[in-house]
Amino acid sequence: MSDHRRVCLITGAATGIGAACAREFAAHGWQLALSWLDEANRVELLDVATECEAHGVSPLLLHLDVGQDDSCTAFVQGALQKFGRIDALVNCAGTTRFIPHTDLDALTPEEFHRTFDVNTVGLYRMTRACVPALKASGQGSVVNISSIGGVIGRGSSMAYAASKGAVNTLTLSLARALGPQVRVNAIAPGFVEGGLPSRVLDAVRHADVLQVQTESSPLKRVSQPEEVAALACFITERAPGMTGTVIAMDNGLHLNAG
Repeated sequence: MSDHRRVCLITGAATGIGAACAREFAAHGWQLALSWLDEANRVELLDVATECEAHGVSPLLLHLDVGQDDSCTAFVQGALQKFGRIDALVNCAGTTRFIPHTDLDALTPEEFHRTFDVNTVGLYRMTRACVPALKASGQGSVVNISSIGGVIGRGSSMAYAASKGAVNTLTLSLARALGPQVRVNAIAPGFVEGGLPSRVLDAVRHADVLQVQTESSPLKRVSQPEEVAALACFITERAPGMTGTVIAMDNGLHLNAG
């Protein structure tokens, strides 16, 4: 049975959208390889794995640093050794720091490079490592977790917005390069409760940002990680005609750009 179940790799799976994707794909019967970055991350991922096991799925938990080529390769090889196939990749690993867009001096070139290396180049490294297996699947799917900040030039920092804009462009380029065997799409959420900001802001600042984002969105709400995960799973399982698409899932925030 397990040899025939589809296999999905999820980066950044210990928290937020990545953890929600792990739970969603497990509920749909996928075999999973999930990544952790540091020890605290690994402890959180153990809880996610327990939730997946409730669906009869025993995920493979592997260390991954998307900033290193050999780490990406090792993650993919570990999954192939255990499962023998890879059918889908969900790129959730990401980083940011909150830096006001008006404070150009505070955003150093070093911070720009650090952000890009994880959010953009890291996503490319991980996708490239998976390509042979995804092509062999015959129905390979890559879903990149981007951000509406990459569309409207807003968000936690200019570097973050620019890195996600690059992810959106990279999604189109990869979709052209990897078809017809592999589809590549991106989801561009707005503010997600329990997402990346909750891990880089203190509780008071996070509550302030949450309130501002809720009030400024036309739908007067923010998204939950489970909503993004459900869309990622739908794209992977039930959208064979969709590739090279960046889907805004931002409660209408992009409408404020005009």
